[in-house]
Amino acid sequence: MEKNSNFILAIVLSLAVIFGWQMFYMRPIEKARQQQAIEAQKEAAARNPTAQTATPSPATGSITPSASVSAAPAASETREAALSNSQRVKIDSPSLLGSLNLKGGRIDDVVLRKYTVTVDPNSEKVVLLSPSGSPVPFYATFGWLSGQPGISMPGDNTVWQQEGEGALSPAHPVVLKFDNGAGLIFRRTVTVDDRYMFTISDEIENRGSQAITASPFAQVARLTEPKTSGYSVLHEGLVGVLGGAGLKELTYPNAIKNFDAENGKVKETIPDKAGWLGFTDQYWAAVLVPDQTKTYEARLFGNEKKQFYTDYLEQPVTVGPGEKQTVSSKFFAGAKEVQLLNEYEAQYKIDRFNKLIDWGWFSFLTHPMFALLDFFYKLVGNFGIAILIVTVLVKLAFFPLANKSYVSMNKMKALQPEMKKLQERFKDDKARQQQALMELYKKEKVNPMAGCLPILIQIPVFFSLYKVLLVTIEMRHAPFVGWIKDLSAPDPTTIFNLFGLIHWTPPEFLMLGVLPILMGISMWVQMRLNPTPPDPVQQQVFMYMPVIFTFMLAHFPAGLVLYWTWNNLLSFTQQAVIMKRQGSDIDVRHNLGIKTLPSRLQKLPGRIKNGRTQKPAE
Repeated sequence: MEKNSNFILAIVLSLAVIFGWQMFYMRPIEKARQQQAIEAQKEAAARNPTAQTATPSPATGSITPSASVSAAPAASETREAALSNSQRVKIDSPSLLGSLNLKGGRIDDVVLRKYTVTVDPNSEKVVLLSPSGSPVPFYATFGWLSGQPGISMPGDNTVWQQEGEGALSPAHPVVLKFDNGAGLIFRRTVTVDDRYMFTISDEIENRGSQAITASPFAQVARLTEPKTSGYSVLHEGLVGVLGGAGLKELTYPNAIKNFDAENGKVKETIPDKAGWLGFTDQYWAAVLVPDQTKTYEARLFGNEKKQFYTDYLEQPVTVGPGEKQTVSSKFFAGAKEVQLLNEYEAQYKIDRFNKLIDWGWFSFLTHPMFALLDFFYKLVGNFGIAILIVTVLVKLAFFPLANKSYVSMNKMKALQPEMKKLQERFKDDKARQQQALMELYKKEKVNPMAGCLPILIQIPVFFSLYKVLLVTIEMRHAPFVGWIKDLSAPDPTTIFNLFGLIHWTPPEFLMLGVLPILMGISMWVQMRLNPTPPDPVQQQVFMYMPVIFTFMLAHFPAGLVLYWTWNNLLSFTQQAVIMKRQGSDIDVRHNLGIKTLPSRLQKLPGRIKNGRTQKPAE
């Protein structure tokens, strides 16, 4: 009795720790993150930032993170005000809205036409890129660098002129022109497809009397540290596939460490050919794709002001008098749709472009899991139903293993009387009791750990589904039925306000929705079919496990909880069928802890005795 009391006390204390952790640690951290994001926006709006685009170093001709000589416009209070401070060319494509900035020739205004901030289809569209001077500057810039003295190259404050007129669309490229007045004509042709890929072609025409040498460069600048989703299994930050270095991932704090503030230099410069580099969020990305046939030097870094950059500098080209030279690159700015990234990788031969999605170390699980879900989604039109179908297929795949486990568990249950006799016989000698039990298991060829196997089988599937729900935009805002509007988010309901009947929002740790409760019930019912462990402590563990899992999974994506619940129901059915085939009684009343049946049930045709339906005597 004392041992059981201690165990119950331990369970209570554990639950108190879980609730305390959520209430006093996780919630303040989340509030601090939100406040930090608000303060960062206020700071950005209040200060007068200098332009932070690439600047040539006369000594080396390399890209440096130092400010331009001329200052950028003062920071505006709103994004709209910042956009109104410069001349622009509209972007209007089936997937994108926004504009090109004629000052600097930047791509700095991109809005995703097909994605909204919340599940409400009338909510604001997702804003990806914003101009310098806005609260959260995030943009791409392209150009030429030259170490030759007296050569005037277009820079941050250069105002380009549009040749012709009209918005940028898949059917209408935009051509920008700049004449330096010293014999060099620069033209920038920008095209966009019907999704998220820009193509930038930069041309130099030399009308002077001497040859010039210049190096093409491109950079994505993010001048504030964004708020990330906070998932430890998901990378958000600077990313690239770079030559021998392979996949390169830097969190924002690590990017700052890659910059030597004392000497004003980036610590690591990576030579490469092919590949790509840029920034990735949970669902969106802004990525530079250099000419895959040319070599370049790439860098990913930040600074102490929490301004972050990814850039590359190609090998110099020489343009003689009367000659032209054109270089081309691509810029992806949009949603990380799996099929689209695969198509871009094949179409443009971009090295491992699908790595832009963080499939993780266990991509051999997560990739097939997504492929299955996507296949059935296209058949039935609902990711929730696709999860149910895939769960059935997983159960069928592991049926032989689970079947063997359940047979062993059934034998274990049949040995309960013998096990109790041994416990009584050696109740004062625990060592001898355990030895006798092991001899009994060996004699009857029973595995006492068989009950854990079905749960162990679920873990890889659970993890891969969890990863898919986090990293694939296809699962974002994917509805199921009724109140489940987003399978990638937790169940929004809670029993503590009667599922919305009471107008009160409970603390986060009390968000216990319909789906998690159903999961807990299904887990409890399934476990009642298992043999009762001989050890009292193990009995207590199994008793409280459904409660603990219910509260744990309440904060997981609804798609995961749906999978776990449906898997429990399938396991219950499978186990019940196996027990029936083995000739074992399914003692429902005893298993569910019901000592006496209601009188109404006693009068039903086919009297229920010992949990089994029997025909009434004639």
